[in-house]
Amino acid sequence: MPALRRPSKTMYDFIVIGGGSGGLAAARRASTLYAARVALVEAHGRLGGTCVNVGCVPKKIMWNTATLAESLHDAAEVGFKLQDPDAPVDWATVKRKRDAYIKRLNNIYESNLEKAKVEHIHGTAEFINSHTIRVKETPEDAGVEMIATNILIATGGHAIIPDLPGAELGIDSDGFFALEEQPRRVAVVGTGYIGIEIAGIFNALGSKVTVYSRTKQILRKFDSVIHDNMLSEMQKSGIDFVFESEVCGLEKTENGICVKSNKESVEVDCVLWALGRVPNVSALNLESANVETGHHGFINVDKFQNTTQEGVYALGDCVGKFELTPVAIAAGRKLADRLFGSTPARLEYENIPTVLFGHPTAGAIGLTEDEAREKYGDDVKIYKTQFTNLYYALLEHKQATAFKLIVTGPEEKVIGLHLFGKGTDEMLQGFGVAIRMGATKADFDNCVAIHPTAGEELVTLV
Repeated sequence: MPALRRPSKTMYDFIVIGGGSGGLAAARRASTLYAARVALVEAHGRLGGTCVNVGCVPKKIMWNTATLAESLHDAAEVGFKLQDPDAPVDWATVKRKRDAYIKRLNNIYESNLEKAKVEHIHGTAEFINSHTIRVKETPEDAGVEMIATNILIATGGHAIIPDLPGAELGIDSDGFFALEEQPRRVAVVGTGYIGIEIAGIFNALGSKVTVYSRTKQILRKFDSVIHDNMLSEMQKSGIDFVFESEVCGLEKTENGICVKSNKESVEVDCVLWALGRVPNVSALNLESANVETGHHGFINVDKFQNTTQEGVYALGDCVGKFELTPVAIAAGRKLADRLFGSTPARLEYENIPTVLFGHPTAGAIGLTEDEAREKYGDDVKIYKTQFTNLYYALLEHKQATAFKLIVTGPEEKVIGLHLFGKGTDEMLQGFGVAIRMGATKADFDNCVAIHPTAGEELVTLV
């Protein structure tokens, strides 16, 4: 059933603004489990938000594609007689299949809303007061008013495009998924997880990649065992880094785009801005609802997702705290349980695992070593190891695997785990459960190792 152009009623128990992962989870939970009258307002033509359309899902598809390219090279090294292990990928075919897969997911989300009896309204929402919004299908539309006892803001965010000459010549991560063909030369400006992931994908698929960093590091929010090793492996793979650089503009050239900075100019075919993200809140008229924002416009919320106005809530990327899809989903469900299930449920924003889909992957949960020492001082002990995965036994090129376990107190409670290397994306989830349960170093030691695996190194650390 397509989105409605106008709501069927004016009064609801729950209005959700934003049809991304968090908004969908909250809306379906409230309607399905608690029979609340729920409407969901989405401005774009597709449900699923950033994650489904231009984020996690298509990114993982491209990462899988890039990993297949790496596997072809590995197979040739092992001894497989491949006709051409360097054969280029048919970018257009990958895009066509990927887009078709995403379209199927959009339809599934639409169907799930219908089954949950959530009214899906197409349009842009703005607050009139703390319990009333106006929804417009177009800017010229007079709009229709909708009232609810509870209103959730789950509008997500968007990439920052710098105010620089020629900045429009570059693309953001959304634009990456719109590319019809693979650029031969790419510049990535930014070294957070989005920039590093996309740089790795481009490189593995054969593009020449240059990454610009304002400092001498990458992935600065991650532990050193991750950012140091990732930088080393990316450099070994052929990616160029321009450190302590300030990009000051882009200029169209006869053969591409010139990246101008305080360093030597570089000509490329594609520039990708990866300078962070800001919330989608400018059109909401938050002042009319007495909803306050903070740094970079992110909505201020407490631990229960309450904004500064009673009856108005916010979660997901628009609050700027753990901008991860599973976090938004969990927070949305907990909020619905609290509002309509009479339970003090809330998401605990601690020990949340996250994975970086680089080449290789990396994962983390808990405190970094620097954060642990700042919080616990000298009462911190580090267990770490670095080795070569058995996967590389027959390969000439070797890729590092490195683990760091951070503990505190006489019982050596685990307060941080940081993994780098092949397979760590699938490895972290189970250890995340253990750490959430309060695991100690002794608990790790008492688990019998699975041999031969990389993961066994975590239960044999000394």
